Amino acid sequence: MRMAASRTWTSMPEEVLFETESMQSRSEVAAYLRDVADALESDGAVTLKSGDQSVSVTPPNRVEFEVKVEREGPASGPGELGLELELEWDEDAPVDGEELSIE
Repeated sequence: MRMAASRTWTSMPEEVLFETESMQSRSEVAAYLRDVADALESDGAVTLKSGDQSVSVTPPNRVEFEVKVEREGPASGPGELGLELELEWDEDAPVDGEELSIE
């Protein structure tokens, strides 16, 4: 008898540092994304603000970029579509201008 090895996947805990959700026009969303793109291109901090919340992050030169389109809802009827753009990096990744080296 052959038994399959079982894998246990452990996920890292997630802490939400900033989150906002609001209805906006496509034009308003595009303007916001342009502002984020400009901040990314400037090699400095990206600061997100909404009301009294604010967070600044400084992504390294290379990040993991994920694009996802998903549909939520019943298989046989109309649902909700979503487009997600995500940038991820390790917190201890070298920041702009620093090179990774081993001595």
